[in-house]
Amino acid sequence: MDFQIKPLRLDAFSHLFGLDDAALAARKASRQIVTAKPGTPCRVSMQDAEIGESVILISYTHQPEDSPYHASHAVFIRENATQAHCAVNEVPEVIRSRLISLRFFDQDHMMCAAEVVQGDGVADTIAQVFEDDQIAYAHIHNAKPGCFAASVYPVN
Repeated sequence: MDFQIKPLRLDAFSHLFGLDDAALAARKASRQIVTAKPGTPCRVSMQDAEIGESVILISYTHQPEDSPYHASHAVFIRENATQAHCAVNEVPEVIRSRLISLRFFDQDHMMCAAEVVQGDGVADTIAQVFEDDQIAYAHIHNAKPGCFAASVYPVN
Protein backbone atom coordinates (compact mmCIF):
# COMPACT_ATOMS: atom_id res chain seq x y z
CA MET A 1 0.00 0.00 0.00
CA ASP A 2 1.15 3.53 -0.70
CA PHE A 3 2.20 5.73 2.21
CA GLN A 4 3.40 9.23 2.99
CA ILE A 5 5.91 10.27 5.64
CA LYS A 6 5.06 13.49 7.48
CA PRO A 7 8.01 15.43 8.94
CA LEU A 8 7.45 17.68 11.95
CA ARG A 9 6.12 21.15 11.11
CA LEU A 10 8.57 24.04 11.10
CA ASP A 11 5.96 26.41 12.55
CA ALA A 12 5.84 24.30 15.74
CA PHE A 13 9.47 25.21 16.48
CA SER A 14 10.33 28.47 14.71
CA HIS A 15 9.47 30.50 17.85
CA LEU A 16 12.54 28.91 19.49
CA PHE A 17 15.03 30.14 16.90
CA GLY A 18 17.05 33.08 18.11
CA LEU A 19 16.13 32.64 21.78
CA ASP A 20 19.06 32.88 24.17
CA ASP A 21 20.17 29.86 26.19
CA ALA A 22 18.26 30.93 29.32
CA ALA A 23 15.01 31.32 27.38
CA LEU A 24 15.54 27.91 25.78
CA ALA A 25 16.26 26.32 29.17
CA ALA A 26 13.01 27.78 30.52
CA ARG A 27 11.27 25.79 27.75
CA LYS A 28 13.23 22.62 28.57
CA ALA A 29 15.26 23.04 25.39
CA SER A 30 18.91 23.62 24.61
CA ARG A 31 21.01 24.85 21.72
CA GLN A 32 23.73 22.47 20.61
CA ILE A 33 26.51 22.77 18.06
CA VAL A 34 26.82 19.69 15.86
CA THR A 35 30.16 17.90 16.21
CA ALA A 36 29.62 14.84 13.99
CA LYS A 37 27.78 13.92 10.82
CA PRO A 38 25.74 11.83 10.67
CA GLY A 39 24.36 11.98 14.18
CA THR A 40 22.01 14.95 14.48
CA PRO A 41 18.93 14.30 12.32
CA CYS A 42 16.55 17.27 11.96
CA ARG A 43 12.88 16.27 12.20
CA VAL A 44 11.71 19.24 10.12
CA SER A 45 14.15 19.24 7.19
CA MET A 46 14.66 15.44 7.34
CA GLN A 47 18.40 15.96 6.90
CA ASP A 48 21.42 15.40 9.10
CA ALA A 49 22.71 18.72 10.41
CA GLU A 50 26.17 19.79 9.29
CA ILE A 51 29.21 19.91 11.60
CA GLY A 52 29.30 23.33 13.26
CA GLU A 53 25.59 23.93 12.68
CA SER A 54 23.32 25.08 15.51
CA VAL A 55 20.36 22.87 16.45
CA ILE A 56 17.69 23.02 19.12
CA LEU A 57 17.21 19.89 21.24
CA ILE A 58 13.72 19.78 22.72
CA SER A 59 11.24 17.24 24.03
CA TYR A 60 8.42 16.66 21.55
CA THR A 61 5.16 14.85 22.28
CA HIS A 62 4.94 12.62 19.22
CA GLN A 63 2.07 10.53 20.58
CA PRO A 64 -0.32 13.08 22.12
CA GLU A 65 -3.36 10.81 22.06
CA ASP A 66 -5.07 9.62 25.22
CA SER A 67 -3.79 6.06 25.20
CA PRO A 68 -1.25 3.97 27.08
CA TYR A 69 1.18 4.83 24.26
CA HIS A 70 1.15 8.58 24.98
CA ALA A 71 4.82 9.51 24.56
CA SER A 72 7.44 12.18 24.05
CA HIS A 73 11.16 12.15 23.35
CA ALA A 74 13.93 14.61 22.52
CA VAL A 75 14.26 15.71 18.89
CA PHE A 76 16.74 17.90 17.03
CA ILE A 77 15.57 20.86 14.94
CA ARG A 78 18.07 22.76 12.78
CA GLU A 79 17.86 26.50 13.40
CA ASN A 80 18.07 27.10 9.65
CA ALA A 81 15.66 24.27 8.78
CA THR A 82 13.38 24.44 5.80
CA GLN A 83 10.22 22.37 5.73
CA ALA A 84 10.64 18.96 4.12
CA HIS A 85 7.79 17.50 2.09
CA CYS A 86 7.98 13.80 1.32
CA ALA A 87 6.38 12.48 -1.84
CA VAL A 88 4.17 9.40 -1.74
CA ASN A 89 6.35 6.34 -0.98
CA GLU A 90 9.46 8.53 -0.50
CA VAL A 91 11.79 7.63 2.36
CA PRO A 92 14.36 10.36 3.06
CA GLU A 93 18.06 9.46 3.26
CA VAL A 94 18.11 10.40 6.96
CA ILE A 95 15.81 7.40 7.54
CA ARG A 96 17.22 5.07 4.86
CA SER A 97 20.69 5.33 6.40
CA ARG A 98 19.75 4.19 9.94
CA LEU A 99 18.44 1.20 11.85
CA ILE A 100 14.74 1.99 12.26
CA SER A 101 11.97 0.97 14.64
CA LEU A 102 8.48 1.10 13.12
CA ARG A 103 5.48 1.23 15.43
CA PHE A 104 2.05 0.74 13.90
CA PHE A 105 -1.16 2.00 15.54
CA ASP A 106 -4.88 1.50 15.05
CA GLN A 107 -7.61 4.18 15.15
CA ASP A 108 -7.74 3.93 18.95
CA HIS A 109 -4.00 4.73 19.10
CA MET A 110 -3.13 1.24 20.31
CA MET A 111 0.02 -0.35 18.94
CA CYS A 112 -0.85 -3.38 16.86
CA ALA A 113 2.44 -4.13 15.10
CA ALA A 114 6.11 -3.23 15.36
CA GLU A 115 9.20 -3.96 13.28
CA VAL A 116 12.91 -3.15 13.46
CA VAL A 117 14.47 -2.85 10.00
CA GLN A 118 17.49 -1.43 8.26
CA GLY A 119 16.57 1.90 6.71
CA ASP A 120 16.70 0.58 3.16
CA GLY A 121 13.88 -1.83 4.10
CA VAL A 122 11.55 0.80 5.55
CA ALA A 123 9.48 1.38 2.40
CA ASP A 124 8.74 -2.30 1.79
CA THR A 125 7.94 -2.94 5.46
CA ILE A 126 5.56 0.02 5.74
CA ALA A 127 3.79 -0.88 2.49
CA GLN A 128 3.37 -4.49 3.61
CA VAL A 129 2.10 -3.73 7.13
CA PHE A 130 -0.27 -1.02 5.84
CA GLU A 131 -2.07 -3.76 3.87
CA ASP A 132 -3.75 -4.58 7.21
CA ASP A 133 -6.91 -2.45 7.32
CA GLN A 134 -6.70 -2.09 11.10
CA ILE A 135 -3.50 0.01 10.80
CA ALA A 136 -4.28 3.76 10.85
CA TYR A 137 -0.75 5.20 11.00
CA ALA A 138 2.80 4.48 12.08
CA HIS A 139 5.64 6.19 13.89
CA ILE A 140 9.22 5.94 12.70
CA HIS A 141 11.93 5.95 15.39
CA ASN A 142 15.68 5.67 15.21
CA ALA A 143 16.15 2.26 16.79
CA LYS A 144 19.38 2.86 18.69
CA PRO A 145 18.64 6.15 20.52
CA GLY A 146 14.89 5.53 20.32
CA CYS A 147 14.08 9.06 19.21
CA PHE A 148 11.03 9.85 17.10
CA ALA A 149 11.76 10.53 13.42
CA ALA A 150 8.39 11.05 11.70
CA SER A 151 4.79 9.90 11.33
CA VAL A 152 3.62 7.95 8.32
CA TYR A 153 0.09 7.45 6.97
CA PRO A 154 -1.49 5.20 4.35
CA VAL A 155 -2.39 6.91 1.07
CA ASN A 156 -5.48 5.63 -0.69
